Amino acid sequence: MTTPAPAHQVALPRVPGLGGLYGRGAVASARLAVRGGVRPTSRALPDVTYVVDDVHADADHLTAYQRLLHEPATDALPAGYVHVLGFPVAMALMVRPDFPLPLLGMVHLANRVEQRRPLALGDRLRVRAWARDLRPHRSGTQVDLVTEVAEGGDVAWLGVSTYLAKGVRVPDAPRDESPRPEFTPPVRTGRWELPADVGRRYAAVSGDRNPIHLSPVTARVLGFPRAIAHGMYTASRALADVGAARGDAFTWSVEFAAPVLLPATPDVRVAREGDGHAFTVWHPRSGRLHLTGEVTPLNA
Repeated sequence: MTTPAPAHQVALPRVPGLGGLYGRGAVASARLAVRGGVRPTSRALPDVTYVVDDVHADADHLTAYQRLLHEPATDALPAGYVHVLGFPVAMALMVRPDFPLPLLGMVHLANRVEQRRPLALGDRLRVRAWARDLRPHRSGTQVDLVTEVAEGGDVAWLGVSTYLAKGVRVPDAPRDESPRPEFTPPVRTGRWELPADVGRRYAAVSGDRNPIHLSPVTARVLGFPRAIAHGMYTASRALADVGAARGDAFTWSVEFAAPVLLPATPDVRVAREGDGHAFTVWHPRSGRLHLTGEVTPLNA
């Protein structure tokens, strides 16, 4: 998963606030819509790496995350919580004037994390983020946002988030016409009770107040019938369900197939598979797949 970061680095004084970033993203998205959804230079990503030093977790914030995601109350930083710490740095790239895709309405397709060693409350972290690999998707254009978290000079956590801008086409790029795989629900091992406000509650913890997660009204503006759960909420909930069996160093990957409309009671399967654990989440009546993924010991 390692990929060279752009050599040109820009040091940010602090982790930016997501509220301001969403405001800038809304303005940039509106400008793109006026221009027809694609900029003349839409094949180029910002050739820059954003860096923030001395990032650290707040004890109360960590506790709130652990309670919401069903993680144990310890000083260890769950891999999903590290994503929360680094996400604003990646998002700052996505609202740059030269970022070619509109932020609002962007869909989280997949996430892959390497947790190389544990991180803990009190660690002083260095966060770096950059964008890579703008490429076609059957429904638009996708891109990877890479976030790297180091402590003591060594990279301890590396995440790649893949996003889709629906309906936005990269000029002259070939279409991805690969068929969707069929899904047959497996035997469930559990069921989640996700209340209507879980999007707002995760937004309060993560700072990710994308309107699609907050209420039916704001979600409908962006084309969803109801508010949807954050993808990283559901992925992190599955990681918490794996529990201590994941170990200290692992890969954690997830692919999001369909949004979870709130409120919801999706069926869940978390089971040992090979050297690690696989997880699947789906709608109990329609059988529609929401997400699938795995947690595997690193170097297994």
